[in-house]
Amino acid sequence: MDRIREDKLTFDYIVVGTGPAGAVISKRLTDDKQTSLLAIEAGDNNSQECPIRNSLFAPPFILRDNFSPQYYWIGNGTPQKYADNRTFRWAGGRTLGGTSSVNNEQYVRPSQANMKQWENFLGRLWSPERETELFKNLEKYNGRTNNPNARGFNGRLDIRQTPAHPTDMIEKLVLAMEEATGLKRILDYNDPNTPIGPFTRWQLYQMPNGIRESSDTAFLSSDIMTGDGRGIDGRKLTVFFNSTALRIIFEKGNHAIGVEYLNEGKCACAYARKKIIISAGINSPRLLMLSGIGSSTILNKAGIPIIYHNPNVGENLTTHAINTVTFTTNPRDKALPDNDPFALYPSGAFLPDPTPGSDRNRRGVQIIGLAGSDNKLNIGFYLTEPKSKGSVTIQNNDPLKFVLANEGYLNNSDDMRAMKYVYRIYIKNIASALSKIDSNYRLITPTMDTINNDQKLEAFIKDNLEASNHIQGTLRMAPSERNGVVDATGHVYGVKNLIVADDSIAPFVSDGNTSAPSFFIGANIADQLLNPSPRLS
Repeated sequence: MDRIREDKLTFDYIVVGTGPAGAVISKRLTDDKQTSLLAIEAGDNNSQECPIRNSLFAPPFILRDNFSPQYYWIGNGTPQKYADNRTFRWAGGRTLGGTSSVNNEQYVRPSQANMKQWENFLGRLWSPERETELFKNLEKYNGRTNNPNARGFNGRLDIRQTPAHPTDMIEKLVLAMEEATGLKRILDYNDPNTPIGPFTRWQLYQMPNGIRESSDTAFLSSDIMTGDGRGIDGRKLTVFFNSTALRIIFEKGNHAIGVEYLNEGKCACAYARKKIIISAGINSPRLLMLSGIGSSTILNKAGIPIIYHNPNVGENLTTHAINTVTFTTNPRDKALPDNDPFALYPSGAFLPDPTPGSDRNRRGVQIIGLAGSDNKLNIGFYLTEPKSKGSVTIQNNDPLKFVLANEGYLNNSDDMRAMKYVYRIYIKNIASALSKIDSNYRLITPTMDTINNDQKLEAFIKDNLEASNHIQGTLRMAPSERNGVVDATGHVYGVKNLIVADDSIAPFVSDGNTSAPSFFIGANIADQLLNPSPRLS
């Protein structure tokens, strides 16, 4: 573009963030070996370090609790009014690969019913058919399915179905869930035809040998770029590590032309001829607000010049609140096979919301088996489509200050009601069925007395609540800026040449883990940039 002097650090595109969406976009846009692209990553290239590559570090909280300073953006949210004013850890990946390098490895596509909501709201670009097509292109599925036409076997994203031979503990738990719910076990929960039911085998972001797969190993691997972030074989890709984006640079009022960033204590700027794409995950709304896009009230208070007033920036936060129950087990039973410790999770299920009147054909509850210690079995669960909403905001104009998050846990009373039904229908019936299968399996936390007492159960749920960091919706896609921040192609309302592509633009909470939707969002927006639809551009 004429307005950018070519003696400045200039690329065709700049992408902020190398998580699922950012990595897919960075690869796709530079595949032609003609397009230049700079990816700005706040963290380092830690891809070969043991805690990241070794899948045994993936189960909940192991990485986060032990390696937070190295690999995470981390802080605490505000006290939650409806969860006894407790505060919860607020975390996201800060390393090459973003949160895909430090998550729990569970690969869950949004269901067709969930995606139909997206399509009805946004149009055909976000249809269930589009979702299936793009996931087929992305994935290299290593597992079994009854619907091979809906799965991909030649993509770059390794997905492993585990374990090949479930243990007695897994079989007993799945049988108990079948008997308790009346739902038959399913082989492939990512088959669009079978989104509901218990299953013995999870699908994980893993290579065939069980090593973690993430956005960097799949899309920024050694055949794409060198370890220090240079494209190979003529690819015009550059990745700057340890570089924190501070703000978007605008010209002529609302034309995004560059990014100011901090590297090794020094401020620098890079410029884009075409588009700037924000794929910074939990930090995407922070970057927009610091750049002058957001609520004028918040921006004026922080002393930030307003580029465009949009009070939706940072609003509509959706997330999953986890509860956990504990069983004793048969000491002879193992949670995972000795020959496959990377299986990580002893079974799971997607079940309908048990609240009376809910759709019995729609995912409402996700159940996750968690291997415990001392002959214990933990089962975690969450509502897949909670109604509670939260928000994030900047604390001041300090670009290095982490966002202030209000997760909004349980601020819609329907969520507490649904959770109580989960305990009184699913957990209670699973416990009964499991003890009949093997009397060594007994529910010990919570007790039946707690489950049967409304006041005690509500207190237990609040005290037992844990964060999932499944954060979506803070820069919501919508048909207009009245109820969103970006349009159906990710372009930010009110400004030019600025796109957001990550989970923050999800218009509705995904009914499962949120890394897969981010890969899908990145692939979809990359396709639209490469082949824009006249009716959508």
